[in-house]
Amino acid sequence: MTNEFSGKFIVLDGPDGCGKSTQARLLDEWLRGQGVSTASFRDPGTTVIGEKIRDILLSPAHDTMTTPVEVLLYMAARAQLWSEQIAPALRDGKCVVLDRWLSSTCAYQGYAGGFGMDKVIALARDSLERVWPDLTVVLDVDLKTAASRLNRQLDRMEQKGDSYHSKVREGFLALARVRDDVRVVDATRSAEEVHQAVLDAVRRKIPCR
Repeated sequence: MTNEFSGKFIVLDGPDGCGKSTQARLLDEWLRGQGVSTASFRDPGTTVIGEKIRDILLSPAHDTMTTPVEVLLYMAARAQLWSEQIAPALRDGKCVVLDRWLSSTCAYQGYAGGFGMDKVIALARDSLERVWPDLTVVLDVDLKTAASRLNRQLDRMEQKGDSYHSKVREGFLALARVRDDVRVVDATRSAEEVHQAVLDAVRRKIPCR
């Protein structure tokens, strides 16, 4: 199994409250348990520059930020994360497990924000050495379930209204319909049930001996 996952790039993504951070952690733990060398990161963030950009993006104090600025800041943090952490890990043969990636910008800013998915992808192609991972698992969840899981003070993106977040969900599902490397998992179930569904999606995309 180690060879099958060597140098693979897997993303867990979805609307706020879908449980992606939990599922990224569970997938990383499962892979390590199979003897796979892994590296886990979050986007935006992980790097010093990325974490500062994350703070700017998510601070409720920045409520006048426009969608194009969001796109550019997310892409800047992503470019730094790629060069500083992801690319070296992949070169070392590690399996990278990432909490969010380009799919998020496509769904949030591209679709819900009206910037345009095609424009997001074009910018990514100009900014990143690699645009798409080997597999993106979208954790699909309805607004009511998602809201019940956000038991903390909401950040700037989470504070956007139900209409916006409904479009975010639509954006993720729309992306899955046009890309065969994006798989959708029902994330309304228990964490363990979702984990098993994530593993099924991973095994189908990256067959294991």
